[in-house]
Amino acid sequence: MKLFWVDLRPWRKDLATTAIESGADALVTDDAERVRELGRVTTIAENGDLLPGKDVFEVEIVDKESEEQAIRLSREGFVIVRTQDWTVIPLENLVAQSDRIVAAVGNADEAKVALTVLERGTAGILLSTDDPAEIRRVAKTIAGAGEEVPLVPFEVTRIVPVGMGDRVCVDTCSILADGEGMLVGNTSSAFLMVHPETLENPYVAPRPFRVNAGAVHAYTLLPGKKTAYLADLAVGDKVLVAEHTGTTHDAVVGRVKIERRPLLLVEAKAGDATVSLVLQNAETIRLVREDGTAVSVAALAVGDKVLGSVAEGGRHFGVAVKETILEK
Repeated sequence: MKLFWVDLRPWRKDLATTAIESGADALVTDDAERVRELGRVTTIAENGDLLPGKDVFEVEIVDKESEEQAIRLSREGFVIVRTQDWTVIPLENLVAQSDRIVAAVGNADEAKVALTVLERGTAGILLSTDDPAEIRRVAKTIAGAGEEVPLVPFEVTRIVPVGMGDRVCVDTCSILADGEGMLVGNTSSAFLMVHPETLENPYVAPRPFRVNAGAVHAYTLLPGKKTAYLADLAVGDKVLVAEHTGTTHDAVVGRVKIERRPLLLVEAKAGDATVSLVLQNAETIRLVREDGTAVSVAALAVGDKVLGSVAEGGRHFGVAVKETILEK
């Protein structure tokens, strides 16, 4: 998720309140105590959580020398960069060399440009505005700037019950939609898209915040291309939720339920890539077809196509590593 910072210099309580309510990650201010009176949010100030000149730097980009200064400082912390004209000093130069660049912007249009430059965009934006409505507009832009996950159709090759085991329900703090899902796999090299419990069925009421994601050992894809074991997820963690189009957003974990249930192994292939996933053997567990519709594992058949993703295999504490690792 991209960083959303708001500049509160000079101080305005209405802007601070709107920023906090809009989910800003940090507020830049001359006095952190004023912010703390309104809510718990990271402050960037001399008496704040992040310190100017130590954790966060500000650089006005006017020439090649200042551009190089920004890159140099980004090795020590985040760098807020601003300029009068990005067409003179392209933002691409900075983004290509550092993942700690925060672009100073004045509106949602500028934020969108910064967040999509070179496809990956800046680490975030610092918004300076005197309009509370603009803060809300930029917040929506940030929310829609999730990373893209390339999804491919996998052809199901095998479906077999495997006995009893422990599976994980991930209850998020978000109402999830039809056609979305978490990406989960037995290995870190390929994932299947598991649909949330959004649909009506004769057995239980919908739980649109929940993904019955798979067995405890399975990997799930997280923001930033990291992974975690389903069993390791905890309250407050963020998981990646993908739409069937490949766009993504984060969801906060509100609860994790691990219960012993009958399990089902699903295997599938896409070209040379293979994927497998152990899921609960129940009608309410669904994967996602290419068009975004859900298919229950109870109705799934060999030859069906479901969405998944191929990734770089081999992980160390959830981060992809360049070493020889065989996962089977």
